[in-house]
Amino acid sequence: MSATAERRAIGALDPRPLRETDPAVAASIDRELERQRTGLELIASENFVSRGVLEATGCVLTNKYAEGYPGRRYYGGCEFVDEVENLARERAHRLFGADHSNVQTHSGSGANMTALQALTEPGATLLGMDLSHGGHLTHGSHVNFSGLWYRVVPYGVRASDRTIDYDALRATALEVRPSVIIAGASAYPRRIDFGRFAEIAEECGARVLVDMAHIAGLVATGHHPSPVPHADVVTTTTHKTLRGPRGGLILCREEHAKAVDKAVFPGLQGGPLMHVIAAKAVALGEALRPEFGEYSDLVVRNARALGRRLAEHGYDLVAGGTDTHLLLVDLRTTDLTGRDAEALLGRAGITVNKNTVPFETRSPFVASGIRIGTAAVSTRSMGENEMERIADLMHRALRSEGDDATLSAVDSEVRALCADFPLYPQDDRVRGESLA
Repeated sequence: MSATAERRAIGALDPRPLRETDPAVAASIDRELERQRTGLELIASENFVSRGVLEATGCVLTNKYAEGYPGRRYYGGCEFVDEVENLARERAHRLFGADHSNVQTHSGSGANMTALQALTEPGATLLGMDLSHGGHLTHGSHVNFSGLWYRVVPYGVRASDRTIDYDALRATALEVRPSVIIAGASAYPRRIDFGRFAEIAEECGARVLVDMAHIAGLVATGHHPSPVPHADVVTTTTHKTLRGPRGGLILCREEHAKAVDKAVFPGLQGGPLMHVIAAKAVALGEALRPEFGEYSDLVVRNARALGRRLAEHGYDLVAGGTDTHLLLVDLRTTDLTGRDAEALLGRAGITVNKNTVPFETRSPFVASGIRIGTAAVSTRSMGENEMERIADLMHRALRSEGDDATLSAVDSEVRALCADFPLYPQDDRVRGESLA
């Protein structure tokens, strides 16, 4: 090699594929791909993204620093990432009809943190849904920033039907006069009346923050009423029913636009993840297509079908069923804990998560329930007949008492079912190779 060629080689990027440069990481990715292909993904907060979203997430925009906002960056060379971010914002406006959007926030938790920063001051009183009743950590849990930085008064569900008690919520709001009322949930299966939240907030002088992370895809297609007309600020993730990359999104009224943008940058974040913003733009574009509405309809129908069959097997569905993509099963009528059920189903190739239930008496690490969602299996085009079959497989696994032969037989049937609805045809691009 000549001296000139040697100098050129110093610092050069390795052109070889990942499986050659780092086989340990490549092997783990391959094993995860195999797990996704051969198992039933029923975690309500997970989904499978399109090849386009995968490509954008792994594209060269990851190389670009772009602190600031389009047209107002602190770095040069941002003209093309500006195009991408503007596309994402425009598509968010078209999809949800909000006055303003911020697509830079890295996560749903970060979106909630910045939204609260924009709406109120540390130490203010918040009204948030109790974690064990279906709320989220960022809605006021004592171990989270929301519970550490603010005075949080919880609200919850009625014992009789385990749905939100709006009358009790109103009474509490009028008593404590919160600065912000947080609506939305991570384990609540019924429709949320955002208009009622807005009426209560107006009566007590509060602002409304809606976290629609779980239902954003359903809101986009009209399968759940939109919070946008009723809320000061709406936050969401982009990776659940919206079927995009892992990230966050904030929508707000024009009066809060400057405060929200300032809270995101420079308030909490520095440079945005431009490759993820590109993937958000792709996912938002996909959600604007008519077929995404058909997908959302399938998600809801599948959740109802799965719930009906589980109820036929004798399982107790919190709130009596679902209006969304999500089911919460209370296992206290059985001898299983949520942790037991998660482990048994996992051995059978069915992935769920243990979850607390209203009026929980166990630790969150043990829990009395499991949370189930149909977004991911609907992405595989499974339908209501498959949901009944899945419920039957779940029942066999849950009553197996840990018998290896039974769980192995269920796992074999799960694999056969998944083979009929293949995920990601053989393509190196889903392994992170050959990307633009």
